[in-house]
Amino acid sequence: MSQDQPLKPVLSASVHDVRHFAALLRGVNFANRATVTISKAGLVINVEEARTLLGTAYVNADLFDEYTFSHPTSHSVRNRQSQSPPSSPAENPEDEQEVNVAFEIPLNTLIECLNIFGTAGALPNSNTHNGKKERKWRRVDDDDDEGRFGEERETRTGPIDNYFSRGKDEKKTGMRMSFLGAGYPLTLLIAEDSTGPTTTCEITTFDPEPSLELPFDSETTVLKIILKSSWLRDALLELDPSCDKLTFIGNPPHPPNSSMGASVKPMLRIQAAGTFGSTEMDYPNDKEVLESFACTHPLSVSYHTAHISRTARALASSTKTSLRIDERGLLSLQFLMPSAGVGGAKKGTDAFIEFRCLALDSDL
Repeated sequence: MSQDQPLKPVLSASVHDVRHFAALLRGVNFANRATVTISKAGLVINVEEARTLLGTAYVNADLFDEYTFSHPTSHSVRNRQSQSPPSSPAENPEDEQEVNVAFEIPLNTLIECLNIFGTAGALPNSNTHNGKKERKWRRVDDDDDEGRFGEERETRTGPIDNYFSRGKDEKKTGMRMSFLGAGYPLTLLIAEDSTGPTTTCEITTFDPEPSLELPFDSETTVLKIILKSSWLRDALLELDPSCDKLTFIGNPPHPPNSSMGASVKPMLRIQAAGTFGSTEMDYPNDKEVLESFACTHPLSVSYHTAHISRTARALASSTKTSLRIDERGLLSLQFLMPSAGVGGAKKGTDAFIEFRCLALDSDL
């Protein structure tokens, strides 16, 4: 390949509506420096804090309208083919599929670039299903359930339509993203619609530093819950800001015909403690609230409230939450994000955001 010939981009991706991509980035935007890993399967964005909290956004290639990953060494491989015998056909595809490329980037800058036209904001309300609002957490002393959390909820809009715009009053931001390799900036070509202005952004990238690893041992999971995100979010919104410790208390399900009455321990309790007292919230044994529940033995595990609060953006945009705790007290919160279907006719692969957090103390 001639030195004057342009390099083939390691990554080339485009999408007509950046809101889902931006929502995934905002979900882990609790620290400015993020590590981006590119592979054929998509992008993985890692952000960490205090060597205790790790946030990961999994951006599947299916989220983009076009996605191409080319390993940077493929250029030199093609040059050597005329000088040496090619490798076995069964080897190259497998080797190339396992390789990925990583770099660090200022996450705030990337999010600001995506929203440069002000149209890469909130997703349609994740707490609606087929146009109906989900049931919400309600306390006994709430007179107006709608008003209490109305300002916390995003305005519900219609499904995502094809390409840029559904009408004159709704414009969407399209993006083409490319990356030439180590030492090169991440380049974004952004347009509000097909006939409007466009802008090009180049964001400096850096060599990645060794990242925090918090492996979750699924074989030793002691608590596993799946619930609608709205139930968890509304409960966390009730907590007093002065609380500095959040405790998850779990108990194995009691028999449905149990005669123990009020002495029956709750399957799941969230307890928050702080300077001005403590708050306890119990979740009922109701399939509409806890869609799935498994607990091997009684447990009580505490975490910094500040670390759990870092999940707020992801929780607000997600539809379902998986909460798991292993025998070491490591917490895994996985948030299912809305599918980026086009016009409601085709749904892409579900995207996830995961947080893992080390425990302050535990009784397992």
